[in-house]
Amino acid sequence: MNDSPWATEPVPAGPAYDALVGPHTRPMPIVPDAAGRDFDDREARDRGAADGGPPFRAETPPQEPMPSPPPPPSQAPQDATPPQKKRAGRDLRAAIGVGVGLGAVIFASLFIVKAVFVGVIVVAVVVGLWELTSRLQEKKGIKAPLVPLAVGGAAMVIAGYVRGAEGAWVAMALTALAVLVWRMTEPPEDYLKDVTAGVFAAFYVPFLATFVAMLLTADDGPERVVTFLLLTVVSDTGAYAVGWRFGKTKLAPRISPGKTREGLFGAVAFAMAAGALCMEFLIDGGVWWQGLLLGLAVAVSATLGDLGESMIKRDLGIKDMGTLLPGHGGIMDRLDSLLPTAPVVWLLLAAFVGTG
Repeated sequence: MNDSPWATEPVPAGPAYDALVGPHTRPMPIVPDAAGRDFDDREARDRGAADGGPPFRAETPPQEPMPSPPPPPSQAPQDATPPQKKRAGRDLRAAIGVGVGLGAVIFASLFIVKAVFVGVIVVAVVVGLWELTSRLQEKKGIKAPLVPLAVGGAAMVIAGYVRGAEGAWVAMALTALAVLVWRMTEPPEDYLKDVTAGVFAAFYVPFLATFVAMLLTADDGPERVVTFLLLTVVSDTGAYAVGWRFGKTKLAPRISPGKTREGLFGAVAFAMAAGALCMEFLIDGGVWWQGLLLGLAVAVSATLGDLGESMIKRDLGIKDMGTLLPGHGGIMDRLDSLLPTAPVVWLLLAAFVGTG
């Protein structure tokens, strides 16, 4: 017998037990909840959650929406950007107009009075020197003295026309000396850099241009100058046309990304064809096969000259040397392929037909 004060005597089972406990142990009625689930459903759900498994849900899990089919090709968005056609990087109308105007001035001065054409060369040289020295000072702080360069450059062209190659070399030496002396009037800082740039400018612009004046001294001088200009322009045009249409392989991407090997082949083909025609019909004593060699040399020298000035402009961080010629840039942007081509044409014509 239990001695606990709270202990009670066990109630024997039987009718008396049922009468005492029965009314209090009736099962609770099943009442649905607000979602329509009954107690058994909720109890099963709670048991599942207590056991660590997913709670039991009576409702059907939601279905993922079916993706809508893509629109037919006829209903494709209309705002897609169409492929862009290749376009020239400059204003072609302005470039053609300026080119025609310059050509008219050149041809008129060539075939009327030779001395006038020499004056045209002098003006181009002085303006080109001004553009080059201005960009050097603006972008690199290099002060190449313009006054001795301009005076010496004009003297160089005139000396080449009057005295030939000997006069040109003497004028070049005197111009370099004038640059050295002129720069001594300023402080010595950056002296070496300034005079080096000055001597380079004297050789690059007026000395190379002197060979154009020397072409003019021959009996068929105007025809030689026309051949020189025509071959250079045809080479540039062939490179542009073929490169724009068929160019895929870059020629020198680090220097001039727009130039392609296909464009170079176009320059060679166009220049060789034009050279054969010029030597056959313009140059006294010339034959067509000499024109092929002349055209090949012009295409190579013109391309190298263009790449050379592109290298200078990339070093300076500029696109054009100037803005004097709409659609072309500056004077130096037109002289880039002409300057290194002039001595090549003079030398080959002298070898083929002489200098007279």
